[in-house]
Amino acid sequence: MNGWKYIWNNMRYRSLLSALTIFAVMITVALFVLLLISKDSVEHGAQKGYGPFELVIGADGSDSQLVLNTFYRVGVPTGNIPLELLSTIEKSEHTDVAYGLTTGDNYNGYPIVGVSPAYFATRYEDRHLEAGHLYAALGEVTVGYAVAKELGMHIGDQFSGAHGLVEHVDLDHESNEKDEHNSFHYKVVGILPKLNTADDRTVFTRLEYAWAVHNDDDSAKEITSIIVKPLSLVGIQSLKQQFDTLDNVQAVYSSKAVADVLNVVDTGSQLLMIVMSICVLLAMAALLLALTASIQERKRDVGLLRLIGKSKVYILSTLIAEGMALATIGLIAGLILGHIVGVVISDSLFIQTGVQLQAFQIATYEWLLIIATLSLALLASLGPALKVYRTDAITLFRN
Repeated sequence: MNGWKYIWNNMRYRSLLSALTIFAVMITVALFVLLLISKDSVEHGAQKGYGPFELVIGADGSDSQLVLNTFYRVGVPTGNIPLELLSTIEKSEHTDVAYGLTTGDNYNGYPIVGVSPAYFATRYEDRHLEAGHLYAALGEVTVGYAVAKELGMHIGDQFSGAHGLVEHVDLDHESNEKDEHNSFHYKVVGILPKLNTADDRTVFTRLEYAWAVHNDDDSAKEITSIIVKPLSLVGIQSLKQQFDTLDNVQAVYSSKAVADVLNVVDTGSQLLMIVMSICVLLAMAALLLALTASIQERKRDVGLLRLIGKSKVYILSTLIAEGMALATIGLIAGLILGHIVGVVISDSLFIQTGVQLQAFQIATYEWLLIIATLSLALLASLGPALKVYRTDAITLFRN
């Protein structure tokens, strides 16, 4: 009898048990794939999230908070710094380019960021806009790809912003804030292409918008942060030392702050990996139980095969191959399912969190997942197979 046909017939005979085993392996592998894709995507997005701007200058506070708010639009700013600092940095011999940012307002939860239009050429070079053009006059905005898609915005749309991202407790102050923001209208003049950064989830306008909205006079003009593209590594160190000494001002290495955040994310990922590894073991236990449960039913068949001349090696290999076949089908189905789910949720996840899943790419440790799954399947199949293999043929047939 052909070995594969024999294996297939056995799987069909116990179709429900086989299907449940394949399902357990498939779901576990799919979840693992999604975890690996997400981990790679977060690290990839974080590493390119700050572009060429290796230094961030802002108000004293948490290094990570300053960098996350400036580049990833996460959390709240650490505070404001005087506008005069921007001129000082721009004139420094160590600076290639520097841009000031004003933040603190939002539209439907998406941050409104004031920055020079030249920022886009520095960071993204010559990228063509999805539609329209970059803002020029006060009140004009260019919206990110995700903002336009989620809110259905088009060129020519007008809206008013809101202060912060949470409700105000002071009702009188809240009423004044609403009056100020409602009286200042923005007009959409451009839509950015998909950039796969936090800029996709941002509304951009001129640096001066914050002062116009809040009616700040010249003496009160402040900015949220300054991003700096240095001329050299020596230059970035000099700039950091220079501005770290100022009162209520800190200069932060973008790469170091991002690395600190990724270390925290890695710790969480490792804990999740442990949980997922337990799920893999449970799936392999299901495979072991399925094969063990079938032994009693198959003892007569195996004894008959031995009596008609089939070798112990043939019996052993077919028993092991059945377990490997179940695991392999579940593995392949899980890999496909994991990537399909990644593709399906990619856009909505990006719009909600800013994480762009690289669903079409093989994750860093995906090959290790494949090897580990097949190795565990082999071990799970070996026990039941050896139990039958070591039994005398006459005894098997009589039982």
